[in-house]
Amino acid sequence: MIVFPNAKINIGLHILRKRDDGYHELETVFYPLKLRDGLEFIENRTGEVRFSNSGIEVGGRPEDNLVVKAYRMLAADYTLPGVDIHLHKVIPFGAGLGGGSSDAAFMLKGLNDFFGLNIPEQKLLSSAARLGADCAFFLKNTPLFASGAGEKLEPLPLSLAGWHLLLVKPPVVVGTKEAYAGVLPGKPNVGLKEAIRLSVNNWQGNVVNDFETGIFQRFPEIKAIKEKLIERGAVYVSMSGSGSSVFGLFRNEPIWRDSDFPEGSFIWSEIF
Repeated sequence: MIVFPNAKINIGLHILRKRDDGYHELETVFYPLKLRDGLEFIENRTGEVRFSNSGIEVGGRPEDNLVVKAYRMLAADYTLPGVDIHLHKVIPFGAGLGGGSSDAAFMLKGLNDFFGLNIPEQKLLSSAARLGADCAFFLKNTPLFASGAGEKLEPLPLSLAGWHLLLVKPPVVVGTKEAYAGVLPGKPNVGLKEAIRLSVNNWQGNVVNDFETGIFQRFPEIKAIKEKLIERGAVYVSMSGSGSSVFGLFRNEPIWRDSDFPEGSFIWSEIF
């Protein structure tokens, strides 16, 4: 079976407070992109899980990869044969695009569908949330308002149809711990649910990502990307999540030069 796990962007992100369990209470909007990995698995007769990778190098032990963890999670409750898994990685790491979470979610759904496990949707969503805070979003893959640690999801009537997106991920890594260290949690004057109802033309300055202030101080090259996208005519520009990617929304197809951005940057454009 072959599936194509897609990326997402965060539109706005508020860090409300740190919880007793060590997680942070937040609110954000998840919006799917067309940027995709390729994930294939086939049944084997060894009874084992064998993992291979192409595209961006994944590294680490196969057992630590989220797609293998997704298989192990279902295999603990259901009878599954061995599988050969191949992941062609396109979505960059550390970008705030949810690539690893998407791979895991698509693995869960793919195994459920291919082997006819008939897992109830709520149980599948619960399993996904155990793998990662934003995993459950990729099972629904429609615009959603997220709260809690990112696992509480609500439908959101938001469409960016007709808008152009330009996304840039420079070759720098922002650690999650490092990103949170630069944030002072607090309730915003205007909640994201209210701010997101504004027209896209009025999002800038109203729909904000709380990670930007601290990360821009530590990584001025990320701030420079935001400034360049605004200079190129973007109506709204923001970091996505706590990663290093920055995206801009344009009314018309954006025009840019590779030299506008740091050497080695990953650049992606699409129209919604």
